[in-house]
Amino acid sequence: MEDRPLDDGDLVARAKQGDTRAYGALIREHQTIAFHTAYLITGSTAEAEDAVQEGLVKAYRALGRFRTGEPLRPWLLAIVANEARNRRRSAGRRERLALRAAGDPLSGGAVPSPETALLDAERRRELLAAVNELRDDDRLAIGCRYFLGLSEEETGAALGWPRGTVKSRTARALGRLRERMGVEA
Repeated sequence: MEDRPLDDGDLVARAKQGDTRAYGALIREHQTIAFHTAYLITGSTAEAEDAVQEGLVKAYRALGRFRTGEPLRPWLLAIVANEARNRRRSAGRRERLALRAAGDPLSGGAVPSPETALLDAERRRELLAAVNELRDDDRLAIGCRYFLGLSEEETGAALGWPRGTVKSRTARALGRLRERMGVEA
């Protein structure tokens, strides 16, 4: 027998049979994107961590209802996102999201000049400030698609929106963001 890494389908099948190590492997694979999704919704590290923990427990309990053959990530992110939305609603907070923008990889490994680094950091701050000023739906659409790099399908699953809604809200959100940033389309 070949020693190959187990894919999500194999791990889900084992976890459904009570193998907690298999479920642990699934969690390790998806916990970072689950946290980023929850943080995008709650805007709070502590609330996001709690939402992920509770969402992963709920997902484990609901594994029996998971459809074999379907991708796990959208299903898992939907559970975590629902938990994050519930926490945000129950807390009654309207905090703005504070996303950290990852710096773009430098081409050729060149070190930027201090002036270039300062300008890049200022552009990221301006962009994040403009994103944070958007409506929640706009902020979530842009955050999922561009900050988290989720596909339209994954964004829809995580936020409970049909794919067409993801497309239209993302397009409208980008238009509003361009207006705020003073950029022409």
